Order: sequence, then structure tokens, then C-alpha cells
Amino acid sequence: MGVSSAASSANPGDPFDIKTTAVAIIDAEGVIVYWSEGAQNLLGHAARDVLGRPAGSLWAGGDPTAVLSRLRRIDSGWDGVITVRHGAGHTVRLAIRMCPLHAASGSRDWLVTGCDVADRRRHESFEAVARGLLEHSPVGIAMLDTQLRYRWVNRALTGMEECSAASPADDGAAPAPADAGQTSPVVTRHARQVLISGQSQVTLEHAPPRHGNPGRRSRGHSRLRSFFPLRDGSGRTLGICYAALDVTGQDPARERLALLNAASEHIGTTLDLARTVQELAEVMVPQVSDFVAIDLLDLVQTTKALPTRAAHGDTLRRAAHLSIQEDQPEVVVEIGAPTRYPPQSPQTRCLATGKPIREVVRPSTSWLADDQPRWRKMVRLGVHTHMVVPLRARGITMGVVTLLRWKNPDPFDEDDLLLVEELVARAAVCVDNARRFAREHEAALTLQTSLLPPNLPAHSAVEVAHRYLPADAEAGVGGDWYDVIPLSGARVALVVGDVVGHGLHAAASMGRLRAAVQTLADLDLPPDELLARVDDLVVRLSDEAEAAAEGPAVVGATCVYAIYDPIARKIVVARAGHPSPAIAHLREPVEFPDIPAGPPLGLGGLPFESAEIAVEEGSIIALYTDGLIEASDRDVDVGMERLCFTLAHPDRPLEEICDIMVRTLLPDRPRDDVAFLIARTHVLSADCVASWDVPADPSAVHVARNNVSRQLSVWGLEETAFTTELIVSELITNAIKHACGPISLRLIHERTLICEVSDASNTSPRLRRALGMDEGGRGLFLVAQVAQRWGTRYTSSGKTIWAEVQLPGAT
Repeated sequence: MGVSSAASSANPGDPFDIKTTAVAIIDAEGVIVYWSEGAQNLLGHAARDVLGRPAGSLWAGGDPTAVLSRLRRIDSGWDGVITVRHGAGHTVRLAIRMCPLHAASGSRDWLVTGCDVADRRRHESFEAVARGLLEHSPVGIAMLDTQLRYRWVNRALTGMEECSAASPADDGAAPAPADAGQTSPVVTRHARQVLISGQSQVTLEHAPPRHGNPGRRSRGHSRLRSFFPLRDGSGRTLGICYAALDVTGQDPARERLALLNAASEHIGTTLDLARTVQELAEVMVPQVSDFVAIDLLDLVQTTKALPTRAAHGDTLRRAAHLSIQEDQPEVVVEIGAPTRYPPQSPQTRCLATGKPIREVVRPSTSWLADDQPRWRKMVRLGVHTHMVVPLRARGITMGVVTLLRWKNPDPFDEDDLLLVEELVARAAVCVDNARRFAREHEAALTLQTSLLPPNLPAHSAVEVAHRYLPADAEAGVGGDWYDVIPLSGARVALVVGDVVGHGLHAAASMGRLRAAVQTLADLDLPPDELLARVDDLVVRLSDEAEAAAEGPAVVGATCVYAIYDPIARKIVVARAGHPSPAIAHLREPVEFPDIPAGPPLGLGGLPFESAEIAVEEGSIIALYTDGLIEASDRDVDVGMERLCFTLAHPDRPLEEICDIMVRTLLPDRPRDDVAFLIARTHVLSADCVASWDVPADPSAVHVARNNVSRQLSVWGLEETAFTTELIVSELITNAIKHACGPISLRLIHERTLICEVSDASNTSPRLRRALGMDEGGRGLFLVAQVAQRWGTRYTSSGKTIWAEVQLPGAT
């Protein structure tokens, strides 16, 4: 029989199908009482010709009268072959099945079904092929229902795919249980396409090795998969048949390409040097070798430039190793420890020449005689081949990769060497990228650290503590900053800001903004006005950078600026797109005051507003960047709740509170920079402040000097009397002569002695050098000479001229 004729007879169907097969009923007397249409078609006898006749009349195999006696001996059923006469006169060999029919009256009839013997044999052959394919063939086969769940799986596929539908039964297949197992993503994707299209699909899959614990890694595989729909007689889809054949090892070239493709996806997923070399090891074992060790030059993990060739005596350090056995019996040097190879070892020669070395390992190998620990391990394990490849990228050798085979009986060949060289070359670029990134990250972190305040100034108004935590290395250095700026009148400014972006650009931008805020703070500007000036600066810098085709200097930033007055016992806050500060009161819950958010810095043209909040002594004011409350992808509300928890006891030491904030709010490796500043408020008692109203009369200068002299005596500061009276005289005289409105004088005894003269004028005093014949213009010059520092601040009712006098014994 040819292929075409055999194909036409495929799947002959059940020859005993009750709808088409020959069916007859014989009564207890051996008479035919029922004759089907199938019997008429098969044997050529019409029903009218055989009904009522003895069944033996059709039998061509012997005595017709013996049929009845044989029927009466059948108790449960019979299956066999008989010869009967066809209506055309010839004989037909029939495969028949018969069983007794018991009537209620006690009589017994017989049901007989029959088909042509050739049809039955074709069906039996078809069943044998199907049974062999399902039970004994290496082809894995499964039935998936319309929900793409396993419903039936043969033994071959169970071992191949590790199907969870069921364990195969003794017959080689297993029906799925009620909770049928889900298919893998690959199977699900193709099966769904077949289910939707109704068309068969064949795919060839090259799967890379699965990486995990050393004892659980697979070598990868190549599989031919086929999917086709299963339909019932009416055409309704019952599910999908899925067949798979493992062809691993039958196409080495394709598998090497698949491994290279898998390596490009698996190696270099991060910019972490240690992780990158570990990923290279995971690709090598067990797919290429039984053991791999990666040794890097010490210089690779430093910020120094690398030479193109390693010099004699350069130290190698073990960066990663991996074995097919979990106990790693090949290991001589632990990860992180220096590796020392003999001068004639393949590693030393490879490092010196930059060329790969492949050699057969024998107990008599000369260089192993100088390295007894390695010799003993390699001989005991039966290592037969040894390959060393330089880890080299962009003309720089960074280390060596050593591969051993002992469980795999095949020695390394030229194809293996080419494959390993390609894998190592790809990994070397990733290692070099990680090395360069580490250098840039360290440089950016150094720059940023140098731009942050090394030590916060001590101040009588607040006690402060802070933390700055750089982001994970892959995220890059950010632009978070904090600052504490002493202001006039015993006040202090608290600042926290965040420049958008990461890297050197963000760090440099942060330094420029911090310097701008410090400069503007020296002008004693209110918080809302200060942020407006900084906003203008950011816009101007961005425009200048764009004009120079360098990109925006600052793409955006947020900032919160607060001024605390220990005399008024209040804080004035403004913010530019920044989270609101938290205030932990001693006897009330933690508060997030309602402060107008304001736009982020750099938008330009939008106003800022400030809010004034009263705070009692001992309260904690917490300023922070958004990374603190948004760490670990938590909801901001959850982060704020945790922040409230950490500030719930403001009487604890500030450093302890900072530590609790870090532990509670941040993961081990935050993905964004975090900076926060907490300050415990202090107040200046009333006996440290003295104030007087001064009439706009030149004679009031004498009265003011006397008041100051008496107050200094009360404070025990008589040594400062001359300097202070001089300053007070000059400032009040200027106010009487050049200003207007009510004039007041205030002395503040803090770390320094502060003299303040306020008036209702907005005219700023100007320091100038008087000529020899001028009668005036020397007052501020004298103040500047005797005062530690002096300045002007503007208020809603005018201005205040202030000067600080150093206290006796202060340095």
C-alpha cells in the first residue's frame, strides 16, 4: 500500500459503531427477530428475507442446526470471527460480538453486532499506533480544555514539562484531577492562538538554562511543539491537543545561538559589578562547563584607570564562582579573597598575553606541581580539561575566566572555545560598564557630599539632627539637600530641597540652589519672597543653558523654607511643590500644617504663600524630601502615618528619632535619595530680651544709652557697654534723622548680644566712606567696625537695623 492510499484509510472509525454496523437479534429458538439496515448493507439480505428464519441458515461454517446449541452455551458474551453467506452467493468473514438479552418473562435472546474482519483489523492497528504514541513514544502529548488547563497528560510530557496536572498512571497517561494544573506561559500563548484561529501551529523553542540554586539549575533545552484543535463529530471545539518533542542536542549550532541570545538577556541586567559577574557564571554553568571561576584585578573595583595589559604582580581577586554541585568541591579560594596562581599557570599566561588557553589536565601537568591544593582537588574530581579566557573589553584586560569539566565527559573543543570567547566578550562589556558607572557614581557622590554642609551650625533657637541617604547605585546620585542658616534676631532658617533627576547634573544643580538660598537668606527675606527669587533664578539658569545648547541647567526642584523665631515662638513656612513639614507637639498629635503648596521651582510667574504656626518649646519640626514617605512604592498616606509614628515621642534624643525614621520608613536600598532634618525648638525667656520705644527726638539718644547701660549691668555684660552704647547711639541717630514713624530698640542676650533698631521706613541704609570735610556719614562705618556682623531686614511695618556684639570670653 502506498502512502497516499494509506493516508486515505487513516482513522477508519469504530467498526462496531451502533449507527452503521450490522445488528441482529436472535430469540431463544435461534430465530432472527431483528435485522438492521447495516446488516442488510453488509450481507446483502433484506430484512423481509431473513426475519423469522433460523440464524443457522446464514452460517457457512458447518451444520446450521449447531448454531442454537452454541448460542445457549454463551453466558456472558462472545467475541470472534465467523463465515456467513452473502445474498449474492459468496461468503463473508465477519468479526462479531454477541451478548445475551434477558427478558422479564425469563426467556433469553441474543444481541449480535458484526463488521467486516478487514475493517476491524484496520481499527485495531489504528488503536495500537495511538496507544504506542501516547504511552511509549518520546512525544509528550496533553489535552487542554477550552480554559487552557491540562485535562490529560501522557508520561513523556509529564517528565518533560513537569506538568502539575497529575502523576502518570501505570498505563502511561493520567487524567487531570478536578483542580487541573495551569499551563506554562509559552504553552498558554500558543494554545490560545490556536483556540482563537482554529488553525494548527508548530513552533521550535530554544529555552535557556534556568538559574537558581546550584543544585537546581538546568542545562536548557530545545523543543518542537505542536498545537491543534480537538473537535467532536458536530465540529464543536473540545479543547487543544498539545504535543512536544525534545530535540536538545540535535542542532548544536542553533543551541549555541540560543545560549548567546539568552546570555544577552541574562548578563548585564544591573550596573552592579558583583551581580554582573555572577550572571556570567550562571550562564556558563551547567550549559558550558561544570565549574567556572571569575577573577578580577583589584584595580577594577577602584576608581583608578586600568592599563591595557596587566602588569606582573597585579593582584587578582575572586569575584564569583559556580559549580554544578551545591557543595562546590572545586573551590580553593572564597569569593572576595585574593587568588594566587603559579607563574606558569594558564591564568597567569592568559592575563599576560590577553589570549585564551585550552589544555588537557593530567596528574603530571607541570604547573599544578606548584599548586598542591588545586592539584589535589582536580585529580580527586577527575577534571580532564581546563580553559582560561581573558575578560577583556575596550582594549583593557580586567581579569580571567576559568572553566573546568569533569562531570561532562566531552573535553572542551574549538567550538566551545569560540562560544566561551563570545560569552566572555559580551560579559566583559557589561563588567566594564558597571566599573565605569561605579566610578561616575562615586564621583557624583563625592561632589554631592562636598556640596552639603559638613557640620550644621549650633544655634540657641533649635537643636538639630539630620540624615542624608543616597539612592541605590543604579538610580544614581540625586539632588537632595538640607541646611540650617542662622538669621538675625536669634532666628534660624531650616531648609530642605530636592532637585529633579539624578547624576552629576543633579548634584551640581543642587549646589547652585543651596548657595542661592544661603545668599538670599542673608538678605532676611520672608520665606515666600525667598522662594520667588529662587524660582526666578532657576528659570534664568535653564534659559541660559538652553541658549548654550547644553540642555536645561535645572529641570526642576522642590523646596521648603521655614524661619523659626524663638522669641515670638512661631514658625513661618513656605514651600515650592514640596511635602509639608511635620510638627510633633508635646501634648498634641503630630501635625502636618496646611501650608499652600506653591508650584515647583522653575515654572516661573506663579506666586508663593507662607503660613505662620505657633509652636511650644520642645516641639519637633521635621522637614524631609518625598523619598522618605514614598520609599518601597508605598502609598504616601501610609508613609505619612509611619512618619507620625516615628515622631510620636518628641522628648526622645534627636539621633534616636533619626535612627527610628530610617528603620521604619526606608528599605535597605532606597531607590531615591532621602534627606531629612529635624529640629527641637527652644525659646528665649523674657529676661533675655529688653525693648524700649524711642521718641523721634535727638535727646532720646541719651536716654536710650542709659537704658542699655542699666540692662547690660543686669546681664553682667558691663565689658560690652562701650561698644553697645556706640552702636545704639549711631543706629538711633540714623533712625531719627533719616527714617519716620515709631522707633523701637531691642536688646537680645543670646550667644551674642544683639542690638536692633526698628522704624517705619523702607529705605535701606548704605555704608559709605565719608570724606575728610563731611560732617556725617560715619555712623554705619563705625558700627561695621565694632560689630561682629550687622544687617537689615524688612518687615510689613518697615525695617530693622541689627548688629551683633561678641560676648566676653566668646571665640
